[in-house]
Amino acid sequence: MTTTLPATTGTPLISDADLKAAQDTSKSEIAHPSLPKGSNIYGSTKIFPDYQAGEGESYFTLVHGIAHESSVAFVACLQALRALRKGYESVLYFYGPGAMNAMATRGFPTTGDSGFPGEQNINSQIERFIEEGGTVYVCRFGLSLHGLREEDLIAGTIPCHPLDVQDALIHYARKGAIINSTYNL
Repeated sequence: MTTTLPATTGTPLISDADLKAAQDTSKSEIAHPSLPKGSNIYGSTKIFPDYQAGEGESYFTLVHGIAHESSVAFVACLQALRALRKGYESVLYFYGPGAMNAMATRGFPTTGDSGFPGEQNINSQIERFIEEGGTVYVCRFGLSLHGLREEDLIAGTIPCHPLDVQDALIHYARKGAIINSTYNL
């Protein structure tokens, strides 16, 4: 059975053979891959020393980023874990929409499943951070903004009063902590 397409008054449709020829030409213009796997395309010089924590030093990270909307929340978790491994008393504080990062109920089609590769990355990083000795605070007001329940938080996180975010910042500033404040626009 054949079907007839409606006539157009614009530019005539390209033939399948001409379309294939144009595709082949486009693909062959630049060799792929241009470099074999494992090729260096960036230098490896580290400018600053690998600083380690001194006695009693703290690293305080505020996270106002939404899970999976940008890399800011995930990178903040990675930075906090790295600081912890360098010997700092390392703290993550999720507030505002950042509170969504600390939900144990993430997943599809059921909690804990990954509906797409990496869906559980934030959860895994927070859990690892807590297992290795990090402290995680989550603002209750941030939870309430999104209808999230406190009982659905990742085990080991510490729910906080909305007024605690400022006082925590003051606390860690007075301790001389390195303060990493991340924000998602």
